[in-house]
Amino acid sequence: MKFEKRDAAGTPAPQEEKPGGNKPVVIYIMILFIAAFLLMALSFFMHQRSNTEALGQLQNSVSTMQEVQASQEKIIDLQDKLAVTEEELDRANEKLEKSEQERGALEKSLRQEQDALLALYTLQQNYLNQNLDACVRTIEDAEAAGLPGALSDKSENGVTAPAVRWRELKDAVEAKLADEKP
Repeated sequence: MKFEKRDAAGTPAPQEEKPGGNKPVVIYIMILFIAAFLLMALSFFMHQRSNTEALGQLQNSVSTMQEVQASQEKIIDLQDKLAVTEEELDRANEKLEKSEQERGALEKSLRQEQDALLALYTLQQNYLNQNLDACVRTIEDAEAAGLPGALSDKSENGVTAPAVRWRELKDAVEAKLADEKP
C-alpha cells in the first residue's frame, strides 16, 4: 500500500517530481561499475604480474634443465672417452706383458747360450790340457742342463760353428777314452 498525500478534499494530490531524484541512484550505480571496473583492472594487472613471474620461473627452470642436460651429455662423452682410454690402456698393458714375457724368454735364451758357450770353452780348455776327467764332467753337466742345444749351428767369419765344435770335441774325448781302455 502506498501512502499518498491527499488534500483536504480527499483527492490525491499530484506528486511532485523531483528533478534530481533519480540522480543519486545513477551515480551510485556508476560508482559501483567504476569500482568493479577498477577491481577487474587491478585483478588483471595482478594476474599479469603473477603470470610474468611464473613465466620467468619456468624460463629459469628450462635453462637449468638445459644446463643439466648439457652437463649430462658432457658426462656421457667423458665416460665414452674414458672407456676408450681404458681399452687402449688394457691393450697397452697386454702388449707390455707380452713384451716382458718375450724379453724374459730372450734373456733366458741368452743366458742359456752364454752358459753353453762357457761349457764349450771349458771343454775346449780341458781337452787342450788333456784333462779327460774334467772333459767328461763338463760334457755330462752341459748335457744334463740341455746346453748343447743352445749352441748355434751358424758359422761366422770362417770360424767353426759352436754346435759343430761341441760335437767334434765330444767325439774326440770319447775316442780318447776308448783308446785308453784296453
